[in-house]
Amino acid sequence: MKKIHLLLLKSFIRPFLVTLFIVMFVLLMLFLFKYIDDLIGKGFAWYTILELMMYNSATNVQMALPLSILLSTIMTYGALGENYELVAIKAAGISLKRAMYPMIVIITILSVAAFFFSDYMLPVANLKYYSLLYDARKQKSADLLPEGVFSTSFPGYTIRVKRKDPDGQRLYDIMIYQKSLNGDNNNTVILAREGTMFRTMGDKYLVLRLKDGVRYEETASENATYNTRQRLLRQRFKETETKFDLSGFKLARTNESEFKTASQMMNIRQLRHYLDSSQHSVDSNVMVNYKLVTPYIKYYSIPTQSKAIKNYKTFDPKKDAFQGLSLSEQQMSLSSAASEIRSIKDVIKNRSDRYKGDSENIRRYFVEYQKKYNLSVACLVLFLIGAPLGSIIRKGGLGLPVVVSVVFFLIYYIITTIGEKSVKGGDINKYLGMWISIITLLPIGLFLSYKAATDSALFDMEIYKRFINRVTAKFKAKATRHTH
Repeated sequence: MKKIHLLLLKSFIRPFLVTLFIVMFVLLMLFLFKYIDDLIGKGFAWYTILELMMYNSATNVQMALPLSILLSTIMTYGALGENYELVAIKAAGISLKRAMYPMIVIITILSVAAFFFSDYMLPVANLKYYSLLYDARKQKSADLLPEGVFSTSFPGYTIRVKRKDPDGQRLYDIMIYQKSLNGDNNNTVILAREGTMFRTMGDKYLVLRLKDGVRYEETASENATYNTRQRLLRQRFKETETKFDLSGFKLARTNESEFKTASQMMNIRQLRHYLDSSQHSVDSNVMVNYKLVTPYIKYYSIPTQSKAIKNYKTFDPKKDAFQGLSLSEQQMSLSSAASEIRSIKDVIKNRSDRYKGDSENIRRYFVEYQKKYNLSVACLVLFLIGAPLGSIIRKGGLGLPVVVSVVFFLIYYIITTIGEKSVKGGDINKYLGMWISIITLLPIGLFLSYKAATDSALFDMEIYKRFINRVTAKFKAKATRHTH
């Protein structure tokens, strides 16, 4: 029995590692295709890109792990069925359920590990990934002086280079506008026929070595009072150097504490604390809303009838509500009522907008809270689908198992995404929306497990052909009887 268990484990571990690597690689390529324009050409160090890819790979585990488990289990049991090893196991008197015990143990361990990963490591990876990606996307381009464009990359300067060599070091027809100290006017202009560009040690400065040019500068005269452009200086040069500060082009990291309040950056304990405190705040605000609206509601007490007054004017609800009031009193009543209504609407609208925002935040954090558990259960359910499906299909390798696993994973992913969006929008019950994919796929897994345990030829096309032939034969027989 131990040899059979070792056979199953060895048959599973290799496809699992291979499929996990392939899925992670595909998801990483999708990340690069999506953000390639935000990363290329900004002068990042190689380890910055590598760090970003590593954090992205960690965030992709929650998608890659269920798909890898589904695909590897279909491949494992499909290969065992294709090589008649499952037949030999059943011939030895070992049922499929008993043969699946070691696999169930391994998948359970992976599910528990996925839970701890999503609770402890994933929030940290999300924090590192999103903060670094945010800083990388807002980083300035490393192409400081593009051809034929007035570049304002350096504060206080506007530079245009008409043409550059392919290596990007030699420049031609250079024009530099330098603003004054107050930043109002371009008081200095430098024109050069050609020049070279290089960086100093440590990339602290960019140096432009200009040749064959002229410098124009407008300054104020000694006794200038209101006009600051009374003196023009012109200086020709054979060679000169201009230095620009590059400190603004280095990757500036934002403080990670600014991202910690996002739902993806929290573990279960933090999410539970936020949900409890937010729900308590919403409930208390409801009581505050009642206290704010109550002063606008006026109650009038009707005095008892006096014995001295013989005739009382009765109010007829069928008539106008302003009966008995003069025109000025009616106008005053309408104006007062409209003013109070506007005040109540303003109070309710502000409180309503706040309530909607708090409710949306609660639903968003609830989604992240449930996803911690959903990942582990999804691994078990997809294994429950993959193992019997592989034994029924009896095909190993990367052919039919890949197609079947992708179809089931797409069903799982689409239903999960729709459920999450419905929960965030408040269109469905929170628990039903978060677990609807599990509720949908679990019966399918149980049905496939039953069919595999009873050696059902669920995907045997010959059975369906014979069934179709019998049905068509019956229809033909009925048609011939009606003709006769």
